[in-house]
Amino acid sequence: NECNKKDDSVLEIPSIPNPFPELCCSPFASVLSASLLPKATSRKKQVIKVYSEDDTSKALEVPTDITARDVCQLLILKNHYIDDHNWTLFEHLTHTGLGRAIEDHELVMEVQSNWGMQEENKFYFRKYYAKYEFFKNPVSFFPDHMLSFPNETNAAISHSGILQMFLSSSTYPEIHGYLHAKEQGKKSWKKLFFLLRRSGLYFSTKGTSKEPRHLQFFCEFSNSDMYMSLTGKKISGAPTNYGFCFKPNKSGGTRDLKQLCADDEQSRTCWMTAIRLLKYGMQLYQNYMQPYQGRSGCSPLNITPMRSISENSLVAMDFSGHRSRIIENPMEVLSVAVEEGLAWRRRGCLRLNSHGSPIAMSNMAIHRSQSWFHHKISRDEAQRLILQHGLVDGVFLVRDSQSNPKTFVLSLSHGLKIKHFQIVPLEDDGKLFYTLDDGQTRFTDLIQLVEFYQLNKGVLPCKLKHYCARIAL
Repeated sequence: NECNKKDDSVLEIPSIPNPFPELCCSPFASVLSASLLPKATSRKKQVIKVYSEDDTSKALEVPTDITARDVCQLLILKNHYIDDHNWTLFEHLTHTGLGRAIEDHELVMEVQSNWGMQEENKFYFRKYYAKYEFFKNPVSFFPDHMLSFPNETNAAISHSGILQMFLSSSTYPEIHGYLHAKEQGKKSWKKLFFLLRRSGLYFSTKGTSKEPRHLQFFCEFSNSDMYMSLTGKKISGAPTNYGFCFKPNKSGGTRDLKQLCADDEQSRTCWMTAIRLLKYGMQLYQNYMQPYQGRSGCSPLNITPMRSISENSLVAMDFSGHRSRIIENPMEVLSVAVEEGLAWRRRGCLRLNSHGSPIAMSNMAIHRSQSWFHHKISRDEAQRLILQHGLVDGVFLVRDSQSNPKTFVLSLSHGLKIKHFQIVPLEDDGKLFYTLDDGQTRFTDLIQLVEFYQLNKGVLPCKLKHYCARIAL
């Protein structure tokens, strides 16, 4: 057995027959144990440090040819997280306040080799829901007023057709619009009309003219990486908070950055998404499809988890009488499920006091154990956290209100904007409730409120889908 030979060479113990040879064929063998791979002893290793949202870190010894996706898989397995294909490795350039999601196929050591000796840059491990969202919902990413097509292309092309054009080697839709550009070697910014073509990014020297004699080359992307500005106007003095830039792979510092700034988030998102597609093409689609490959009949756009035989055979039972019975009425099943949930919550609110007697936990405290709740963070911090998790509809968190200490705030991403909704406490007949709609819908605690709006849109612009959490490694 080849696996045993490798193990013996490393562990230096007598050969033992492997009773589970199929375990040697794990898809994560490259991550979990280099000794299971052919020529494993010749693979060089290096140590990287990865940070989480709460600034805890973990040092990992990994092969020099490991990809960002494999690093994520390693951390998912080590920490027993659920892999929902949203975990991402981020690069944060602390000195310049820039950051980017490292593409799944990129070699982590190549990224780290571009850091200067004096730079305290960091890798972060977090969820990023917007990584491949444009494949699922292209309408939000490519507004009509920023797109134009080759003359031979039908103008009434669908959004799915636009994606196919981006991935094609022969055609490419043109992205155009105004951007603020930082003048080289100066602190000033200039608003110019830009065009993105397959050959690179250009700006017009005469208004919105697209004539070749008026177009000046700005940047190409094969030898540079694109970053988002995480500090807004603070470091670069940009006119808006929607900055992004291009940094050469072997940059000598901030003087080599080509900095741009959009007027709104929709414009920045469109430019950055189109440039990613231009630079990586089909590789991005392969990265997106990789978790779904090998699953027969599974579409990446509409995946429903398979239920086990035991789950399919579950039925609702009533054990309240002398004899148990199967509940067949769907309405009765629903009411029993609701009552079970409320009973579970009441039991969960009980705690022991110093004498060992049960006491009811305050409604003000039950939510603090939830991953979506962030205690005493500011509005700006909430917006930064949501932006880091991706401006996808339904990304949310709940926090304490800074203006009113008795209330809470639901911060929610929708339409590439972050909106804030105040959760107001109400007292009625000696009982405390929480509401988002002036008391029309009331909840006994914040957990119940969040669970309701995960299932119902109600007064919100969309349902709550993905919560922002500060995970620890």
